[in-house]
Amino acid sequence: MTAPGLLIAAPRSGAGKTTVTLALLAALRARGLAIRAAKAGPDYIDTAFHAAATGRPGLNLDSWAMPPPLLAALAAEAATGADLLLVEGAMGLFDGIAGPPGRTGAAADLCARLGLPVLLVLDVTGQAQSAAALLRGFASHDPATRIAGVVLNRTGSDRHRRMVEAAIAPLGIPVLGAIPRAAPPALPERHLGLVQAEEHPALAETLAALAALAERHLDLDALQALARPIPPASATTPRLAPPGQRIALARDEAFSFLYAHILAAWRAAGAELHPFSPLADEPPPDHCDTCWLPGGYPELHAPRLAAAGRFLAGLRRFAATRPVHGECGGYMVLGQGIEDAEGTRQAMAGLLGHASSFARRRLHLGYREARLLADGSLWRGHEFHYATVLDPTADPPFAELRNAEGDPLGPAGGRRGRVSGSFFHLIAPAEPTA
Repeated sequence: MTAPGLLIAAPRSGAGKTTVTLALLAALRARGLAIRAAKAGPDYIDTAFHAAATGRPGLNLDSWAMPPPLLAALAAEAATGADLLLVEGAMGLFDGIAGPPGRTGAAADLCARLGLPVLLVLDVTGQAQSAAALLRGFASHDPATRIAGVVLNRTGSDRHRRMVEAAIAPLGIPVLGAIPRAAPPALPERHLGLVQAEEHPALAETLAALAALAERHLDLDALQALARPIPPASATTPRLAPPGQRIALARDEAFSFLYAHILAAWRAAGAELHPFSPLADEPPPDHCDTCWLPGGYPELHAPRLAAAGRFLAGLRRFAATRPVHGECGGYMVLGQGIEDAEGTRQAMAGLLGHASSFARRRLHLGYREARLLADGSLWRGHEFHYATVLDPTADPPFAELRNAEGDPLGPAGGRRGRVSGSFFHLIAPAEPTA
């Protein structure tokens, strides 16, 4: 049997989705329920918080990057053996790219494909009756998306809450809680979003406070009753082939961005994952046949990585005989150096010819389709970083990129011998939209 599911969404970013999601996850787990959580769209950071709150691996469900059979299979697997699957949306409920229906990357796509009802989080700061007009628009915008309940966030007083509730009542959509403006504990942020879960100074205490907030301000029984069964997966879904049989996988605070469904696919195919910590000056395990450096925050640890002599020497030795690939942060570490905002450069592995600079900071954000130049294969994923590449033509490119609308973005990344890398984060093989 698969668990019922519920999508937690909002009209925009910053409305409080993550706070409400974590509060619900922590509170329901404290009640003894087996909870799974997923994030709509590409996001590493929120899923790590989900995992901490539930005690189970986080998951991403992405309607643009994932073929529909994979999306359905991942949702069904997450819901198997659980009591409830909560899916946290990204940005606004209907925000995505211009594309075929159901393949836009918007959280609303999951409603039609998986039958998920929506719990809408409304930030009612600076409004009262107008919140009802906003809710009416969201409820009627798309027949395939059902707004099943509402949580009011950042209410200023009991009177404010009552005014909003009275305006919403004629719509027939239940208000299942109201969170006062000053109630939630703050979650620290940095330039790519929240500070990572493993770096949070008091995560257990914060989750406990959020669970207490949910018990006090939300109707948890009514929220659970909104959820609807996740459909079972209809067929076996091809999974991502691992890059090797024994994979040396960099895993620490500098290298933490790797999607759970990719790791699961590699393990299901029989690959062995052997984590090592560059920050602890550990080299890739020598018995492995390939090395993978995920994304993360190496720029925050550049001096420590530059001083990690055993790691850098071991990585160079490994690359002389076996493949090494770096995604985003891993790609930066494979280059000549990382330059901080003041222009100070820390030397990196030097296995590729580029360098990465935060002195010329510029946001690179969006879905990407990559054609790998080594074999012509097509993959879907995304970019999200602020680094500028210095000497981008020092090596032959790794891939040709297009954005989600199909516009060419040109060559990206680099290849040199057995070493490759780019800022492209892999999610799934590309296939025709459906």
